[in-house]
Amino acid sequence: MREIHVREIEETVRRLFLEANFSLGPGVLEALKAALEEEISPLGREVLREIIENARIASEERIPLCQDTGLAVVFLEIGQEVRLTGGDLRGAVNRGVRRAYAEGHLRKSVCHPLSRENTRDNTPAVIHLDLVPGDRVRIVALPKGGGSENTSRVTVLPPSAGREGIMGYVIDCVREAGPNPCPPILVGIGVGSSLEGAAIMAK
Repeated sequence: MREIHVREIEETVRRLFLEANFSLGPGVLEALKAALEEEISPLGREVLREIIENARIASEERIPLCQDTGLAVVFLEIGQEVRLTGGDLRGAVNRGVRRAYAEGHLRKSVCHPLSRENTRDNTPAVIHLDLVPGDRVRIVALPKGGGSENTSRVTVLPPSAGREGIMGYVIDCVREAGPNPCPPILVGIGVGSSLEGAAIMAK
């Protein structure tokens, strides 16, 4: 049985949220550069150049890529042969989020859904936990900005909708969202499972 102190979870969550807010993944950056080479519209080329330049400045100066640094969504895969020590897992994740958003001077967006009172530290995090074989812990940090969260959609289509119905629904959602989610836009699609399962797959 491998023992992992929850301090390691806290520190990793802190580091991941800072990195996610300051740096675009290399695959995303390469895709943007490839899109710039293929884009024919002068306005489109200028927008892509500005996004790429924004990514460079954010990474070099360690400042957020976007002013909306999002809800803290955390995906945790805990190996069945791992024993967590030193405290509460959920508490460790929230401490990591709290530290990242304070140290990185990231905007705290989490509010009570009805009173709209801000929690002032971007917690509680949204935590998805999965128990998996092995003796490792895998953590994925996803700062989910309001623009993309507000344009998210989920539905249950009749079985007769088939592939064409699914594709039509996705295209309609993208068209309806328009420019509201901040670029670069990645479209996540979850098909199957239950209502909440499909949404989690999409994320």
